[in-house]
Order: sequence, then structure tokens, then C-alpha cells
Amino acid sequence: MARGVKIGTRIATAFPQTNQEEAKMTERQPLPPFTRETAIRKVQIAEDAWNSRDPHKVALAYSEDTQWRNRAEFLTGREAVRAFLTRKWTREQEYRLVKEIWAFEEARIAVRFAYEYRDGSGQWHRAYGNENWEFDATGHMQRRIASINEHTIDETERKLLWPLGPRPDEHPGLTELGF
Repeated sequence: MARGVKIGTRIATAFPQTNQEEAKMTERQPLPPFTRETAIRKVQIAEDAWNSRDPHKVALAYSEDTQWRNRAEFLTGREAVRAFLTRKWTREQEYRLVKEIWAFEEARIAVRFAYEYRDGSGQWHRAYGNENWEFDATGHMQRRIASINEHTIDETERKLLWPLGPRPDEHPGLTELGF
């Protein structure tokens, strides 16, 4: 996946002129409609945020009334997302994630991903999946539909090897890893 794609800034036009400063403070750049470059950037921002494993920071990317389907779990609202992510990263230790754009159009982006983590017993897991995202005019994700499969792996089978935090630019993406 391309990293470090530079994009221009823009002001949301969905807000009246008197609320432009407030709108700028709540925007989540880049905004729809997406170009290939801005869609790739949006995916990279999401990957970096999730690799922070900070549920408070990550939850801010979602609209207040966001709707999620994560496997067979259905969530509504930013607070439910924050609670879900807190539980997730308590269980999924040493979590590392790679996302790659699959398709985009207007306010929607489809991604595929893989992540690895260790559970409380020390067993490693790798999960693969697809997500469909839909964004509002301020760039907040208002819908996330995730389908995920996972399996156990031996520690020697791990592929997502970097210090905790964002994936380094030189680390291979999903395509390069053969995922």
C-alpha cells in the first residue's frame, strides 16, 4: 500500500459560513468525495490509528451515531465503539495491523486487512478480513461493516514484525506479504 500520500486541505462545504471554524475543528481529513490518493490516505490514517491501540483516539474517527457490524457483533454510536475497542485491545495483546485499499467511490471505501495478536495465554493469532466504510460529509465514518476470519499461528509464522505503533514505511504491505 502506498504510504505518505500528500493531499491538499479543503474546507467542508456542508456547513454554513458562520460555522466554518467549528466545522474545521470536527472534520476528519481527507473528506469525501474521495480520489484514489485521498482514499489511500484515509486507509493509511485508519491503519496508523488502529496500530496506536488507543480506543479514545480511534473512536473519534467515527460519527456519534456510527453503525458497525464487526463479525456477528452490532454496535451503534461512538461510545459503543470506544467500549468495544477497549475490550478488544485488552484481549488482543501486541496487536499489529496492515490495511490495503480494495475499492472506493464517492463517500465509500472498501479495504482488506490482516492483523496479528497474542492472547492472554501467549497463543498468536492472525486475522484476515474485509471492511466496507461509508463516511459523512465531515469525514467521520458513519458505517463500518467488517467480515473477519482468524486462525492460530505459531510465533515463528508471524509476518507483522515491527515495534508496537504505526507500521514503518519499509515494512511490506498485504500484497507484498502474499496475504
